[in-house]
Amino acid sequence: MALEWYIARVLTNREEGVRDKLVRRIREAGLEHRIPQVLVPVEKVAQVRGGKKRVVSSKLYPGYLLIQADLGDWQGADKPQEEEDQKVWFALHETPGFGDFVGGQRPPAPMTEEEVQGILGRMEESEASPRLAVNIKRGDMVRIKEGPFEGFDGTVEEIVEGKGQLRVSLTIFGRATSVEIDHWQVEPI
Repeated sequence: MALEWYIARVLTNREEGVRDKLVRRIREAGLEHRIPQVLVPVEKVAQVRGGKKRVVSSKLYPGYLLIQADLGDWQGADKPQEEEDQKVWFALHETPGFGDFVGGQRPPAPMTEEEVQGILGRMEESEASPRLAVNIKRGDMVRIKEGPFEGFDGTVEEIVEGKGQLRVSLTIFGRATSVEIDHWQVEPI
């Protein structure tokens, strides 16, 4: 068999810890050639709080790891038969916090090349230009807390993702007026 990518369930909010334990176990067993990569799929997200922008990592799939591995030859059995294949199997499954491979098949089904490229591409893309986190959606009621319209309430008509702005409908002098405002200048009501 060759190196393939798999998705494995792990304890939610413990992905990094499980990954670190798994990598340590792989290194101790000398199986780096069979399991070269274990990734927590994350994307970089820009957040603005108190007028300050910071970039944080956000998990794409909480509770899951991406594992590049050669799981070996199963020969129709429930577990691999060759000794090194069994070492790979036990290194994975005996790691605290590791659940099982997604799909529950024996042998586990690898991801398609398109799925892998989609996830890895999204991770690389967010590294180069982090996506702006907007925790408000269309139709939400908001109060403007900064700028010339401070104190006004309105309804979000549109979210302009690329700019990190919102189009909000306000009632000014008895007329509905649409204004564009930065997302960090509003708060949900």
